[in-house]
Amino acid sequence: MKKIFFILIMALTSSAFSQNIRFEGTVKDTTGVGLEMANIMAVNQQTKAMDAYAITNDAGKFILNLKPNTAYTLKVSYIGFQTFEKSVTTGTTTMNYPVVLKEGTQLNEVEIVHEMPVSVSGDTIIYNSDSFTNGTERKLEDVLKKLPGVEVNKDGEIEVEGKKVQKVMVEGKDFFDGDTKLATKNIPADALDKIQVLRNYNEVSNLKGLENNEESIALNIKLKEGKKNFWFGDMTAGIGVGMEDARYIVNPKLFYYNPKYSLNVIGNVNNIGELPLTAQDYFKFTGGFKNMMRKGGSSFNVVSNDLGIMGLRNNQAANIESTFGAANFSFNPSKAWTLSGFGILLGNKTEIENSTVSNRVDNLPDGSSQTITETREDFTRQKSNQVLFKLSSSYVPSEKKHFDYDALIKISDQKENTSVFSSLLSDIYSAKKQNPFSINQNINYYYTLNDKHVFGFEMQHLYQNEDPFYNANLETLPFAPLLTGYVNEGAGVRDDVTQKRFVQTNKVDTKFDYYYMVTPKSNINLTLGNTYSYQNFDSSIFQILNNGTQNNLTDPTTVNDVNYAFNDVFLGLHYKFMTGKFTFNPGFSVHQYNTNDVQLGTSNKQSFNRILPDVYALWQIKKSETLTYNYSLSNNFTDINKLAQGYVFSNYNSLFSGNRFLENSTSQVHSLRYFKYNMFNFENIFANISYTKQLEAIKNRALLVGVNQISSAVNINSAFADETLSANGNYGRSFAKYYKANARAGVNWSKFNNIRVFPDSDSDPNNNPTEIQTTESVSQNYGLSFSTNYKTLPNLTLGYNFTINDNFSDVIYVDSPTVTLEYYFLEAFSFVSEYSYFHNRNKSETINSEYDFLTASLMYQKKDSKWEWKLSGTNLLDTKSLDTNSFSQLGGTSTFSSYRVQPRFVILSLKYRL
Repeated sequence: MKKIFFILIMALTSSAFSQNIRFEGTVKDTTGVGLEMANIMAVNQQTKAMDAYAITNDAGKFILNLKPNTAYTLKVSYIGFQTFEKSVTTGTTTMNYPVVLKEGTQLNEVEIVHEMPVSVSGDTIIYNSDSFTNGTERKLEDVLKKLPGVEVNKDGEIEVEGKKVQKVMVEGKDFFDGDTKLATKNIPADALDKIQVLRNYNEVSNLKGLENNEESIALNIKLKEGKKNFWFGDMTAGIGVGMEDARYIVNPKLFYYNPKYSLNVIGNVNNIGELPLTAQDYFKFTGGFKNMMRKGGSSFNVVSNDLGIMGLRNNQAANIESTFGAANFSFNPSKAWTLSGFGILLGNKTEIENSTVSNRVDNLPDGSSQTITETREDFTRQKSNQVLFKLSSSYVPSEKKHFDYDALIKISDQKENTSVFSSLLSDIYSAKKQNPFSINQNINYYYTLNDKHVFGFEMQHLYQNEDPFYNANLETLPFAPLLTGYVNEGAGVRDDVTQKRFVQTNKVDTKFDYYYMVTPKSNINLTLGNTYSYQNFDSSIFQILNNGTQNNLTDPTTVNDVNYAFNDVFLGLHYKFMTGKFTFNPGFSVHQYNTNDVQLGTSNKQSFNRILPDVYALWQIKKSETLTYNYSLSNNFTDINKLAQGYVFSNYNSLFSGNRFLENSTSQVHSLRYFKYNMFNFENIFANISYTKQLEAIKNRALLVGVNQISSAVNINSAFADETLSANGNYGRSFAKYYKANARAGVNWSKFNNIRVFPDSDSDPNNNPTEIQTTESVSQNYGLSFSTNYKTLPNLTLGYNFTINDNFSDVIYVDSPTVTLEYYFLEAFSFVSEYSYFHNRNKSETINSEYDFLTASLMYQKKDSKWEWKLSGTNLLDTKSLDTNSFSQLGGTSTFSSYRVQPRFVILSLKYRL
């Protein structure tokens, strides 16, 4: 099979090149200087089609592959110069054609990009959508995957130059700010005109050039003229075909854009596993809120108490019912004022079935070892309803003033019931539920006094309530002897134990920036900032006895009533200057820290100072080639969750107690990044290497007895630092107009330390023998892909991914080739199919599993018709489960899981396009 695909690709490639001749040349100004990134196109005079296009390199050179003995109109354009147009006729051998452009009226953007598939204007790369489509595309994601230098990962996240796109806009208006997945999965492909990649993006014009925005990228979608000032979109309804179970999908999408306001409405109700957003997407949805304290040097993160509610794998489960509704709006009451926002409702009912085999080898103090093996069957039922609201206001009355306000509200209601059948613990039944609420508000004001002085004020407030509830019913609670007041009712009576928690957080970040322009190429940045957090943590445990009465555990070791205040006041100084091709931005921040936790009737206060340096350096090798170095030294603080000393459990075999005397850890991070984007041959290269070393890390002090764990938090000795070293690289190339290839590689090495506690004769883990346990792991990932993009022929995308996970107790290998076929034919039919194969195995081959997935769709739509019929099938091979491997640094447990997925579905749907 692989040989046939290889021969086919070679034949297609050979055919494309053998019929063309090389037409090369240079574009220079009247003084003989080469013009980089000038646009060249060759229009066939007979067919009126553009047969080839190119963009010049730094020397002004270009190369076109043209048909021999053919008359062309050669068009050349460049910002600030008169357009060049000339008739040329090719021969049968290589031709060289020099072009000289004269300075003239600056061309506007429309003239520059007219008919050009790709062009560059400053920091903006502009793709003409129709130049890359073949008729099979239905949504933005399908088009983006075909653009040179652009990738879309399996989560719907867009990557350009190896960097994640942070924002998607349509006609300059935010599209569900904070998530690119909704854009890639829903914006219709036929509405796209231009796709603009905005590099070095900063939405605050006052700070342009003052901050380092090289990692910041946004996307702006320009719509076709027929899609403006009119409603557009589509409405889809489908039902299952030839199945006993009733399957359905209803998916309306409506969009409206004009210069004054816009409105987007998306709905989706289905039971076929199509998820516009997952629960994981919900919790990581930022709403576009940035990390305003990234230069402060301190890390104080509020940990989520989400109970570890099980997530989906690849959006697949035994059964999924999904309800989704979303609306996004933007309104301009005036030219200076913009109001925008969105609302999202997400509801899921999910059934998850999972089989696992876990292995751990324990090296005991007497020199012997023992192997702990557990096989387990998990059956989980989940129901969740989640709501997101965001409201934004931006007021920019002039170039000197900029005012923003944002508010993001998250409301969630989740329930989970799980039945576990363990080879070591018999059967366990557990229930989890939580109703977290949070509101995040952000206010910013920027003011440019004059060319020398710029001021910025930013404030962010987080209010969050969490109330996780956990109940477990099992044969015997493993750590019952540690829970003072717990009643052991004897053999044959099951234990039923429940824990309630309530965590409240108020956190305010405030930052004032002053920028002084020393010269046009240098500035001094003075920062005064403050982070203040106040948290409450309450927890209690009770058991339901066999006679139905409730036994409340009231001992201080089983109850938490904790208040914790954290305050960080800092002053930062940074100096940014440019010299030649180099940009340097060294600096430091001086911090005063104060913490206070109140629990068990006493107060524990800490107060100290720190100086934290950081360095940013950029070498602009060429216009689209850079080397960037970053260094930072930071203080990392835990929140209240690891300070509460009373026992807390969120799982039937895991008990945790905090430590109020924890101190912060210190980490240093070095990173080096290389990037090159050559528009001359559409070559995209990036590589990154980073090293992190963390001292005095907050780690687990854990007693592992079988599969049960009793742990506490401690600062580990600085002689045992946690370290990670990661390196990754990517090479991509689009060539001969029809082909796109990509190769990537990544390696990650990590070393973590934990304190391992060994059992002794009593039940108190605090006096047991201990040792520091170091676990190392190395993961490697390699990938290759090749795709074609013909207008009239079938198109193939071939991919191969190979992963090695070496955790020094076992080595896991995963092979995963994929094949995608797209074909638009008879001017009405579209066929799309994707096949993926997975092979999981370990070094000793005690684990060796294979599974594959096949999906296919056949669509029919007459030209200019508003109706489309679609017959689609998912999991056509009726694969029963997918397999995964994982490794835990604590104890070195290696786990192999088999995860049941939905059966084969065949859906017949009808779409009406507005």
